[in-house]
Amino acid sequence: MKIIIQRVSQASVKVDGETVGSIGKGLLLLIGVSEEDETTDADWMVQKILNLRIFGDVEGKMNLSVHDISGEILCISQFTLLADYKKGNRPSFIRAAKPQKANQIFEYFKSEIAKSGLKIQSGIFGADMKVSLLNDGPVTIAIDSKTKD
Repeated sequence: MKIIIQRVSQASVKVDGETVGSIGKGLLLLIGVSEEDETTDADWMVQKILNLRIFGDVEGKMNLSVHDISGEILCISQFTLLADYKKGNRPSFIRAAKPQKANQIFEYFKSEIAKSGLKIQSGIFGADMKVSLLNDGPVTIAIDSKTKD
């Protein structure tokens, strides 16, 4: 599982011109699920993301988590994070999970994040989405559950 974490002042996602998810201060998560991923990968990611200290404290140091600031989270499914670009110029997405499995793990991930009590929004799995954000910092971090050990 690969996730791009962006600290945002605001973010939203539209499908067919209609806003389907919108948040204020918090995290925009671009989430890619691989064929190898299981719910244990999602569990690790949830704990890492909820406790990641990337928000400023009173001294401006990145010392607070999204949970500490009662931030909001916008989840976007993005299979292109699993692109293999080593051969040729057209990326291969063979490592990305098939839609049924990817959606199952994506929904599980969202349900586990929601247990934190934070406001959570999301795009629509498999839809053509238009994502807007105001990156705060900018702070952008990439994490991969396969490098957790």
